[in-house]
Amino acid sequence: MSNNQINVTTTCSLQRGQKRKTTVDNSQKASFNASEAKGQAQAKADQMMDKASNAYESAKESCQEVGQQMQAKAQGATDAIKDATGMNK
Repeated sequence: MSNNQINVTTTCSLQRGQKRKTTVDNSQKASFNASEAKGQAQAKADQMMDKASNAYESAKESCQEVGQQMQAKAQGATDAIKDATGMNK
């Protein structure tokens, strides 16, 4: 009976160990999945920031162009008025 009792105890210990290993494996998988999701979220955030930065630069350039066009038109109007009044001589 003593041998049977030892064998049963050993078998139970192995089963418990296997259960713990499965729990550790699941925990490792969950940790890996969380890390992977975090990495994907960071990559997506970086992409969105790049798009926002590009949109900002594009809008800034457009505003600068419009400003230069308005300045040129204003200068043209000023010159036309000076020519019409004889002040440009």
